[in-house]
Amino acid sequence: MPSLIDLRRRIRAVKSTQQITKAMKMIAASRLKRAQDRVVAARPFAQRMLKVLNGLVSRVDQDAHPLLRIPEQGQGRPLLIVVTADRGLCGSFNSNVIKAAGQFILNDAPGRDIALGLIGRKGRDFFRRRGFDIRYESVGIFQKLTFGEAVDIADAAIEEFTSGRASSVHLVYNEFKSVMTQRLVVERLLPIPRLEGEAATEAGPTVDYLYEPAPEEIFKDLLPRHVQIQVYRALLESNAAFFAAQMTAMDAATRNSTDMIENLTLYMNKVRQAAITREIIEVVSGAAAR
Repeated sequence: MPSLIDLRRRIRAVKSTQQITKAMKMIAASRLKRAQDRVVAARPFAQRMLKVLNGLVSRVDQDAHPLLRIPEQGQGRPLLIVVTADRGLCGSFNSNVIKAAGQFILNDAPGRDIALGLIGRKGRDFFRRRGFDIRYESVGIFQKLTFGEAVDIADAAIEEFTSGRASSVHLVYNEFKSVMTQRLVVERLLPIPRLEGEAATEAGPTVDYLYEPAPEEIFKDLLPRHVQIQVYRALLESNAAFFAAQMTAMDAATRNSTDMIENLTLYMNKVRQAAITREIIEVVSGAAAR
């Protein structure tokens, strides 16, 4: 049975931890609001651009731009961009992304070499220890996330694809849905997907466009910017999802610490009462012996 001193020391330690989790929850909540506002502001433009551009490239030849070409069989290997966080204490946020990346490697690229682009320290540390081919990595960008960071990542992916080293480029990240919910997303970034069937019909009527200047000149600027915007949106989604996951995890830790303090306090009172009862019995027994 632990002594009263040990129980008091443990209660103080739990209370100290509870203060830390409360503070981290408040910090995550304040940062979540700013990150959520940035996601909400970026989503309409990125989603509309994705829909319109995918419908547009569905009506042109794939040779109109290198980012539209589907590589020949056996040319290059898949490039997977894994977006995790730089820190932990966020529940299963990082482990879910890493698990989804592992499933992609096993199911979508079985028996094939795969290259990785790693965003975030947690994913970088995990895959580096396992000897994967890491083409590039970026750590610490979520401290002050800017569009320039997304441009660097997108340009590196474009270079891998256009040079023929990568047959395709995919993104895996957590999409922010709500404070309690994040959705794992694995989407193809390159070659730029073409809308087919009902999706193409929803994008607009099938018509021939007149281009001025030529389609090659238009796509030369438009398609790389499209890739950059989609990467930027994914980074914003992941950043907001991280703060939501961290706030939820710290809130659960705070509640658990409260329950632990109550249980330890109750147990400490029982131990103290048992000690007092034992002392009384010893006094009474000693008096009766006389």
